[in-house]
Amino acid sequence: MTYPVCGLKAAVAVFTAIALMPLQALAACRNPVYLTLDTGNMREAQRISAILEQHEVKATFFLANEKTTTGGTSLDDSWQPYWRKLQAQGHAFGNHTFDHVYFRGVDADGRLTVRPQFGAQASQTVKWDEAQLCGEMQRVQARFQQMTGASLDPLWRAPGGKAPPAAMQMARRCGYAHVHWAAAGFLGDELPSETHPNDKLLAQALKDIRAGDILMAHLGIWSRKDPYAPMLDPLIAGLKARGLCFATLRDHPAYQKK
Repeated sequence: MTYPVCGLKAAVAVFTAIALMPLQALAACRNPVYLTLDTGNMREAQRISAILEQHEVKATFFLANEKTTTGGTSLDDSWQPYWRKLQAQGHAFGNHTFDHVYFRGVDADGRLTVRPQFGAQASQTVKWDEAQLCGEMQRVQARFQQMTGASLDPLWRAPGGKAPPAAMQMARRCGYAHVHWAAAGFLGDELPSETHPNDKLLAQALKDIRAGDILMAHLGIWSRKDPYAPMLDPLIAGLKARGLCFATLRDHPAYQKK
C-alpha cells in the first residue's frame, strides 16, 4: 500500500513527536522548588548570580533600595547592569517596598503603622493609608522599569515576611500578591554563623526541603560573618540530585496570572 506524500509527512511528524516525548518529559519541571532572594546588602549578589547561571537555575528576586557594602544602594545606577542582565536571563522580580518598610500594625481608623528602614523616614514610625502603600510599591516598579525596561511581576514580600492582613489586602488592590516561604525553605542566612554554620544549614535544607516549597535567602546579610552564598552551589546540586528542579514564582500555582 502506498501513502500520499502529505500523509507520509504527517505520520513522520507524529512518530517524531512520540519519540521526543521522553526527552520533553525529562526537561519539564515536575517537582519544583522556588528559590527567592531578597536584596539585602548585595555583598553576595555577583557570586549568587554566577551560581544560578552555572546551574541554569531561575530565581525570583524581591527588590528594595537597601544600603550596600559599597556605600550605595541596591537600586542605584551602579546596579543597573546587574538587574538588566538578570531580567534578560529570565528571572522573576517582585516588590520588597522601596525603603524596606516594616509593618507594625493597623490603627482603629484602618491606617497602617509602618517603620521604613531606609530613606527620608528611616527608623521613624509613621502612618500610611492605602494610597501611600501603593505609592511606596510604585517607586520600586518605576525604578525597575527605568533600569531594565520591564515591569515587576505582581508579587511582593514584606520585609521580615510579616504584614497584617489589612496590608496584604491593600497590596493586592495595588496589584501585588504577598509571598511568604515554607518553614523548610528558610535557608538561615539571617542566623549567626557561629551557631548556624554553613554546613549545618546545608544539611538541614537538603533533608527537609520538599517539592513545592518556596525557599528564601538574601543577596547579602550584614550580621552574618560566614556568608551563606557559597552553600547555594551544593544546595542546588543536592536538591537536583534528589529529583527536584527550580522554577520562578511565575510558575507557582498560587501566583500564576489568571
